[in-house]
Amino acid sequence: MFKGSMTAIVTPFKNSKLDEKKLKELIEFQIKNGTSGIVPCGTTGESPTLSMAEHERVIEITIEKVNKRVLVIAGTGANSTEEAIILTKHAERAGADASLQVSPYYNRPTQKGLYEHFKAIASSVDIPIILYNIASRTGVNIEPETIARLAKDCENIVGVKEASGSLDQMSRIKLLCPENFVLISGDDSLTLPLLAIGGCGIISVVSNIVPRDVATLVSEFEKGHIKKAQNMHYKLLPLIKAVFLETNPIPIKTAMGLLGMCEPDLRLPLCPMSPENLEKLKKALKEYGLL
Repeated sequence: MFKGSMTAIVTPFKNSKLDEKKLKELIEFQIKNGTSGIVPCGTTGESPTLSMAEHERVIEITIEKVNKRVLVIAGTGANSTEEAIILTKHAERAGADASLQVSPYYNRPTQKGLYEHFKAIASSVDIPIILYNIASRTGVNIEPETIARLAKDCENIVGVKEASGSLDQMSRIKLLCPENFVLISGDDSLTLPLLAIGGCGIISVVSNIVPRDVATLVSEFEKGHIKKAQNMHYKLLPLIKAVFLETNPIPIKTAMGLLGMCEPDLRLPLCPMSPENLEKLKKALKEYGLL
């Protein structure tokens, strides 16, 4: 169910307001270019600066526009367990296929606290839960043993988006968890290595601008065309590096602005790119053939 290239879609703003029309256009662009899932209200969707009403509205729009054509994995995590439950229940009512649950940030819970947090959320809904492990942003790593315990004890915790950057940790998750537990890359540059150790896909940032190429990388690997997947990996790599020159989603939204896909508006505390990095981004887009 959870495989292929899934896009962590940006939240487009216009004059500081949610641009609903543009969001629908971006979703349609993704579906037409082979994306197998849309992930609204994640890191790339600037969820920390969305109001509760905006957060719920983005999820509703995504579900309505997708209309069951691909998966919708709604980002409904929070560092308050109660808030995460409220958002996840709303996503379930709205018709989301699954929920993406980031580990609580700033609080820095223990492994026991993480276990209880995710268990409480999973117990509150019936839809599948994908854990989201990104210690570089949250300040705490979900250890493979904790993930395995959750997979065993909560039948609707079915996978993890791994953005630890550690293939060793990803391998340990595959080793400890049930065979059908889904391992999804959270780092664009590690999609191919993760597939090689038994992962099933990517929740991608760079696919906001090149969805067809990211989808091709995954599909060629799945077909056993390893050399073609490698070629796509190396084609994408300079572009991937460019869209992470600064904190995500600053560069990807800037790129989308340069390509006329949406306004490059960001909400503080995110701010425009430095002139030096902007030039590097433009160079990468030109060399890829996008500009």
